[in-house]
Amino acid sequence: MTRLAIDVGGTKVAFRLAGAGRPPRDAALRWPPAGGAPNPAADWAALAAEVARLRAGAAPIEAVGVALPAAVDAAGRVTAWPGRPGWVGLDVGARLRALFPGAAVRWADDGDLAALAEAGRLRARNAVYLGVGTGVGGGAVLDGRPVPGCEAGHLVVDRSARSQRCDCGRFGCVQAAASGPAILRRAAHLRGAAVSFADLQDGLPAGEPWAVGALEPAWDALAAAVTCLGELLHPDVAVIGGGVAAALPGFTAAIAERAAGYARPGYTPPPVRPAELGALSSLHGALLLAEQEGTNHDRTR
Repeated sequence: MTRLAIDVGGTKVAFRLAGAGRPPRDAALRWPPAGGAPNPAADWAALAAEVARLRAGAAPIEAVGVALPAAVDAAGRVTAWPGRPGWVGLDVGARLRALFPGAAVRWADDGDLAALAEAGRLRARNAVYLGVGTGVGGGAVLDGRPVPGCEAGHLVVDRSARSQRCDCGRFGCVQAAASGPAILRRAAHLRGAAVSFADLQDGLPAGEPWAVGALEPAWDALAAAVTCLGELLHPDVAVIGGGVAAALPGFTAAIAERAAGYARPGYTPPPVRPAELGALSSLHGALLLAEQEGTNHDRTR
């Protein structure tokens, strides 16, 4: 069976075509420059063009799994996506079915799928996942089954925070402190100049104060989230994934150190581990989704 996994992100989309006795084919695209508000028509045209390129010369695609960072209702319509608000109202279900006629098309939240993939890789029956990228996603697996609705990125971990509003509209969310854009904004403020992600990658291991200072609130927020999830769900492991976490040296270790400081009598926070699948946890989860029957879930980031 030829399967296609699609991991839709805030800044890019990753693809993996697998099956038919061939090695997997990976591809990625960055969303077209918005020049203002994101343009869903341009986004969709770029996605469809990449799918056509992948399908050229391949066997017919029989199953598609899609990891989405947006809330999608039972009919397949986007109801919320703070990162790309132009998509609200888009019937993504109908568009996906039209793009893959005759194929089984399923979608689920990217954090749920990442948690499932990481738990499977670690052989953990109970796990929580936090993915740090354009936003902060989350997921949980209990007794080997995903728990839809684990919006860890929107746990309020700092009620005193009033300097930066989260994309969801609240103050104090994990995402407001720990997303890639939030980290870069803080770094630019502390440095007094624009900071690229490459600058951050160089500045952190060099111990640049502006780089370390930009990351400390993110590490603290993520450690608090790990602790809260540990108290509620008692997972065997907490996994830190996403592109930001995978690309910054010492990122997960810093969270683990801070989470360990939240231990109390009778409670030890779960061990904190980097994602086994790096920045591709959601993509692997989407491939798992393409392989199984299931119900589409809707969530928001």
